[in-house]
Amino acid sequence: MNQKPQPVSLIIMGKEYRIACDPEEQDDLIHSAQQLDVQMRKMRDSGKITGPDRIAVMAALNLAHELQMVKSQNAILNQRLSECLTKMSHKIENVLENP
Repeated sequence: MNQKPQPVSLIIMGKEYRIACDPEEQDDLIHSAQQLDVQMRKMRDSGKITGPDRIAVMAALNLAHELQMVKSQNAILNQRLSECLTKMSHKIENVLENP
């Protein structure tokens, strides 16, 4: 049963954000906010990027790039798994047809 979204308080770079979220997704949201906070603080502390807007955009781009890489790797692994399962299925069929 879906519950009504509840407000969750998140702190990112010292600033509080209240986000409505389904209760079953709160842990993932909190973890995501913590990950974003860490990445943004690293960028700020490096001194290479200044201004919260630029830091936020660069952090978003980095996280989007990481997500894209994981999706690409996942697609490759899914293809390999599918090929292995097809080969195994053919071997099983051959064994069952020719005992």
